[in-house]
Amino acid sequence: MPGTCVIGLQWGDEAKGKIVDLLTQQHDVVVRYQGGANAGHTVMVGEEVYKLSLLPSGVLTPGVTCVIAGGVVLHPEKALQELDELSARQIEDFDNLKISDRVHVIYPWHLAEDRVLDKSTSDGENIGTTGRGIGPCYRDKVGRSYAIRLGDMYRDTFREQVQHNVGVKNEILQAMMGTKNFKPLHAEEIYTQYAAYAERLQPYVADTTDYLLTQAEAGRRILFEGAQGALLDVDHGTYPFVTSSNSSGVGVCNGSGLPARYINNVLGIVKAYSSRVGGGPFPTEQDNQIGQQIRDQGNEYGTVTKRPRRCGWLDAVAVRYTARLSGVDAISVMLLDVLSGLEEVKICTAYRLDGQESNRFPSHVDDLRRVEPVYETLPGWQEDLTQATNLADLPAPAMAYLQRVSELVGVPVAMVSVGPARSQTIALHELP
Repeated sequence: MPGTCVIGLQWGDEAKGKIVDLLTQQHDVVVRYQGGANAGHTVMVGEEVYKLSLLPSGVLTPGVTCVIAGGVVLHPEKALQELDELSARQIEDFDNLKISDRVHVIYPWHLAEDRVLDKSTSDGENIGTTGRGIGPCYRDKVGRSYAIRLGDMYRDTFREQVQHNVGVKNEILQAMMGTKNFKPLHAEEIYTQYAAYAERLQPYVADTTDYLLTQAEAGRRILFEGAQGALLDVDHGTYPFVTSSNSSGVGVCNGSGLPARYINNVLGIVKAYSSRVGGGPFPTEQDNQIGQQIRDQGNEYGTVTKRPRRCGWLDAVAVRYTARLSGVDAISVMLLDVLSGLEEVKICTAYRLDGQESNRFPSHVDDLRRVEPVYETLPGWQEDLTQATNLADLPAPAMAYLQRVSELVGVPVAMVSVGPARSQTIALHELP
């Protein structure tokens, strides 16, 4: 049976949640394998809109097992809040939810460190963190000395771990904040709070690595749900303006624990334009009326943070790079309806750097900052696309735009989204 991975190919916010929700109907297991509560996925079911950060989007489909794998960093309070919010809306089938005992847990000291540490680069440009303790938690994970995994919270040594960490973290925070502004963390208070979280989460805790291996060996259909976007990958993205995990396709295996042999299909998710949050180079950014029109029509404000996103034309150089990086078989073009009403639409087909034209995505952020985008201009369309239900409903210029995107990225377009509802999705090409 095929394993399918859904990967955002830009700087996140590509509407991955909608496609995961649709594909969930064809799978037995949905896996969230990296990131944390900094990932906002919006899913529309009928007239109901759901906003999820930690729980896999598949939680909205009864009978599907949802897994939060070991590559995720978990904020227990946020996870329980999402469960409670879904229960209040009569979604209560959580028997199939499994949370890895290997996930690293976000604690108050991580949130405090995130607030205190400088979020900007040496030249003052903001990196774009959500301030939810994600980076500090991943830092402790790789540092090993002060990390606490979910499974540790059920051990006799848990209180001792908290006491030890609080002692060290208080010293660090006081040094960073200064005695005047420092408010110490209290170990017993944190232990009591997190022990209560652990008790509530215990029914869902499992060795998800063993579970997923067993399911894959049994031929079960597994869907991998990426968070953020490939251009934010900590190793292969626009570093240092990235997230703290491997958000491209290369992170699926280490985050989930499943080898690549079980991933048969990779679907890349691409907005019909580009957007990003926070600082960092953005070659096709339109800090003008066009950019504002795209922002307003696309409601480009963060699901988690509500921050306005920077908007611009589709960058095919960047998308081709991330499609190759993630081993993409086909793409789904989202929010095509947002471009309606423009007289013309542009696609960046190459970069010009130091007098040389190239379609290679630079490895260093300073080079990316200096590139001049080379645009190809196509006719726009005036028609409202939100009622389109099949390929024939799309105007010729919109079809030409999709065809050109496919040619530039080098893979077929499998799906097109023209609105947030499940029904506002057009299938153009079967997944391999």
